[in-house]
Amino acid sequence: MSTDTMRAVRLHEHGGPEVLRYEQVPVPEPGLGEVLVRVRAVGVNPPDWYLRGGLTTMPGETESTVSLPVIPGTDVSGVVEAVAADVEGFSVGDEVFGLLRFPSFQGRAYAEYVAAPASDLALKPAGIDHVHAAGAPMAGLTAWQFLIDVGHDHPSPFQKAGHRPTALDADTTVLVNGAAGGVGHFALQLAKWKGARVIAVASGAHEAFLSRLGADRFIDYTRSRAEELAHDIDLVLDTVGGPESRRFLRTLKRGGAQFAVLPGEFDEEETAKLGVTVSSAQVRSSGAQLAQLGRLLDAGTVRVAIDSTFDLADARAAHERAAQGHIQGKIVLTVASSS
Repeated sequence: MSTDTMRAVRLHEHGGPEVLRYEQVPVPEPGLGEVLVRVRAVGVNPPDWYLRGGLTTMPGETESTVSLPVIPGTDVSGVVEAVAADVEGFSVGDEVFGLLRFPSFQGRAYAEYVAAPASDLALKPAGIDHVHAAGAPMAGLTAWQFLIDVGHDHPSPFQKAGHRPTALDADTTVLVNGAAGGVGHFALQLAKWKGARVIAVASGAHEAFLSRLGADRFIDYTRSRAEELAHDIDLVLDTVGGPESRRFLRTLKRGGAQFAVLPGEFDEEETAKLGVTVSSAQVRSSGAQLAQLGRLLDAGTVRVAIDSTFDLADARAAHERAAQGHIQGKIVLTVASSS
């Protein structure tokens, strides 16, 4: 293979996992403010299969910016190969990780090399490998921006008011619905880091896993309804969404809040009557916040759970695994070291 080309996964059409093509393409050139990253691992996220399935417009956008063929993917961990002249803070050989160009479908991470905005990157924690680092950016930053610090003043496409995280401490009880998934298992650990009591809701197969991460109480949604067992909750973080998400409002104490990571269905009169609030946000790339999360990862305070790994060439199998559901942590693509 020429040094001017690389292997990447591209979409030439939308459809099922079978439309993911592993092929040879040009190596990208880093532009102003960018570094070229030799990719070692790529995190697999819902926007990847949304794009594959035909969604080409991000919430808040008025028109699509996607043109086929396109390389999907946003979460990357790798090694800096080249640095644009105007970039400071990164050098060739640095190990980095990041969430690239989000919210957009222009991350282009399913590849051996990617041109990445330096502002989207942070130094990879030395205490974790590239696979675990690649599993952290989108899910970890989503949990961080919902629970700890939004970190930006961009308007949310989901609501007029800005999102404000709830103060978390030893007097706070947090319920995490979908606690075993990517965002959920980060949210659980970040809430525990802040001292909160955490109730984890997931299927029974994940009970031991979530207990190891620090959950104070576990509810198996296949056997019980959380809204019938949990009461006087300060904050519900719902990573599942859907038409039944409003049922968690009944678990909240007056003054409590439900944070909707995925869209749900809520009634303003009901929330006003209950004296609670519903809020959402849209995760955005942030190398600065990722550096903060990276310190927790390096110390072992927060851990990245890996559901499964697949070679980049087997991206189809990774998407098929995602479609099966009941994911514990993150799915990651691995990229062989380039000579």
